[in-house]
Amino acid sequence: MPDAFSRDHLAALSAPSLAAIEAMAHDIFTRLPARFRTLCEGLIIRVDDFPTDEVIEDMELESEFELLGLFQGIGLPHQSVSDPAPLPNMVWLYRRPILDYWAEHDETLGAIVRHVLIHEIGHHLGLSDADMEAIEAAAG
Repeated sequence: MPDAFSRDHLAALSAPSLAAIEAMAHDIFTRLPARFRTLCEGLIIRVDDFPTDEVIEDMELESEFELLGLFQGIGLPHQSVSDPAPLPNMVWLYRRPILDYWAEHDETLGAIVRHVLIHEIGHHLGLSDADMEAIEAAAG
């Protein structure tokens, strides 16, 4: 059995790809409570390496590593049937900041992705932080 820290073993390791993180996020989403998922009909979940320059500027971030995820759109409590057809609501997960956070903390990558995903979906739903914590615990 090879040593966990052998040169060959370490050389074979690589950071999870965008597709791997997106698949993880979708898997986590399917394990969330059904009533929660139902409220997310039409919500799009995407993964990118970093937020766009526009997001960085709009949010006045000092670094592209500051933001792990973002909800873009009009949250359910603020939607109106009289509004023009909006763009679809989206949740963005940012792979590189998530991996950076993972490298610096004792949480699993799945736990971090779950936390960010639930938090951003919570913004879509207009939930409080306490509501988000309860949903995350139920998905645990």
